[in-house]
Amino acid sequence: MSIAMPAAGCGVLAAVAFGLGLMSAGPAFADGGGSGDDRSSTPTCGNGEVWDSRSQKCVKAENGVLPDKNFADNAYALAKAGRYTEALAALDLMKDPNTAVALNYRGYATRRMGRVDEGIGYYLKSVALDPDYAQVREYLGEAYVIKGDISRAEAQLRIIKKLCGTTCEEYQDLLVAIADPARL
Repeated sequence: MSIAMPAAGCGVLAAVAFGLGLMSAGPAFADGGGSGDDRSSTPTCGNGEVWDSRSQKCVKAENGVLPDKNFADNAYALAKAGRYTEALAALDLMKDPNTAVALNYRGYATRRMGRVDEGIGYYLKSVALDPDYAQVREYLGEAYVIKGDISRAEAQLRIIKKLCGTTCEEYQDLLVAIADPARL
């Protein structure tokens, strides 16, 4: 699945983003992951680059340069660092972008870009692939909070409680979001 963008805008955006990436000095560590823990050791690299955990350095982002899991890890670290367009670009390099994890991260990036309905669509596809994936349930619940649909957010909270209890990060984060939507 791809996001439509005017052809002229893509080239200009890509050129600007790549140029800005050339100015960065090296990798920066950012929140990321997917294990339910929002902290990761996956660093973020300059625009147009991804972290290769095998060589422990930033490499040019292109199809096939990394396994899909590494592209997903990079995408999440970029999204958590607020670099949503770059996160989506990393996901676009995956051989199979239709995994529960990749769809969840795509939903997260698009939601954080203000495209909440689009993000919900990705979250729902992720849930369909893995109904027991607590992190996507948390993010889906947060999206519902943003939309003002607290009953659906609370439904996700109940499912998370069944999946990992009330002490897991996903439950705690969604509980806070429901109690104080302004924090989103």
